[in-house]
Amino acid sequence: MLAREVLDELVRVLGRENVLTEQEDLLTYAYDATAAMKHHKPDVVVAPLSTEQVADVVKIALRYQVPIYTRGSGTNLSGGTIPIAGGIVLSMLNLNKILEVDQDNLTATVQPGVIIQALNDEAAKHGLLYPPDPGTVTTATMGGSVSECSGGLRGLKYGVTKHYIMGLQIVLANGEVIRWGGKTVKNVTGYDLVALFTGAEGTLGIITEIIVKLIPAPEARKSILAVFDDLDKAGRAIAAIIRNKIIPATLEILDNVTIQTVENFVHAGLPMDAEAVLLCEVDGYKEVVQREAVLVERILKVEGAVQVNIAKDDKERDLLWLARRSALPALAQKRPTTVLEDATVPRSKIPDMIKAIRRIAIKHNLQIATFGHAGDGNLHPTILTDEREAEEMKRVHLAVDEIFETALALGGTLSGEHGIGIAKMKYLNREFGEAGVAALRRLKEALDPNYLLNPGKIVRRD
Repeated sequence: MLAREVLDELVRVLGRENVLTEQEDLLTYAYDATAAMKHHKPDVVVAPLSTEQVADVVKIALRYQVPIYTRGSGTNLSGGTIPIAGGIVLSMLNLNKILEVDQDNLTATVQPGVIIQALNDEAAKHGLLYPPDPGTVTTATMGGSVSECSGGLRGLKYGVTKHYIMGLQIVLANGEVIRWGGKTVKNVTGYDLVALFTGAEGTLGIITEIIVKLIPAPEARKSILAVFDDLDKAGRAIAAIIRNKIIPATLEILDNVTIQTVENFVHAGLPMDAEAVLLCEVDGYKEVVQREAVLVERILKVEGAVQVNIAKDDKERDLLWLARRSALPALAQKRPTTVLEDATVPRSKIPDMIKAIRRIAIKHNLQIATFGHAGDGNLHPTILTDEREAEEMKRVHLAVDEIFETALALGGTLSGEHGIGIAKMKYLNREFGEAGVAALRRLKEALDPNYLLNPGKIVRRD
């Protein structure tokens, strides 16, 4: 329980309406979108209206040594916003203004509570695009996306969140407010602290303003569905497209379990007997898109696709991408608990990784569906289970261990876009070694020596 004086100070700074203490309110902040994760209620939830108020909350927390867990929409999938030590949940949803779209410098300045889709809707009015495109684009906030360095469907051609963050305003663990970066294309002044705070999961500071790079929106796009009766052929097709110097905006894969589940969910016309399907989209100038679509179709057929369809219009295109974006909600219908993982390997190892996942599923008697961003090697093995079944969950945890061991053995990484949070912290030694984790800990202690900012995530105090 928080001391009465802490609550009194928070109310004085923020106003009673922006300080939540009722048990019903606290319960809704005890978890996030991560499955099979223990819930932890905070002691209080606060919703500041300005950077100054955020700094005031941090100073109160520092004075009384109370942990702070910064939160956007709570859509992360690594337990990154669960307040495992109680304390203060700092909701950023009131800081939700798009402050500027600068067409001359191709930037936008936003507060952290802005929904990603809202930014893109505003940018689209000016013929511009913010490319990072996580699956939760209609609900996730910019602050959360920057903190997790989220990726999404367009990562192959356009990169991920870190490639678009030009400047940040940060409240440090001592309550000081600083700015790094800005609108200049070139900036090598001092250490690249914008990059450091991007993907830091709120463990080093609290983001209160973001400057992002925008690009001109492509004038044309074509979407292609390719059907394969063999997983190796699908893998070779992915490599062949890239080898032929074509970089699609999106190149996705769905395995048979996912195909069947999605088709029953949205009726998009996916072939239920296919071993795998690839969904590809090329974009850019009309002439280039037309030429690349023809080349991709030819490559897919040469590499063994039994069927290749190019969407004739936006209606067909939208249906294909509805199918892809429906993968997780469709799979979630099958069992009470959906454990969505984030194994990432070099794209040439996609077939090996999917085959390994299948072996792991059989070994542990589990149902695992796999889909993901084939073009950049970021797969989402999804275990369909029931967290109420203790014995089954033991097998789930063993399977997850093996999935990440396999990803690392194939030259991959623990996370392509979901972050580390609580869920993957125990695996960090396997990727970085003890010296690497110790270096992360020294960074944490340099900027947050009291471990008050999102404690228990990425690294713990020794």
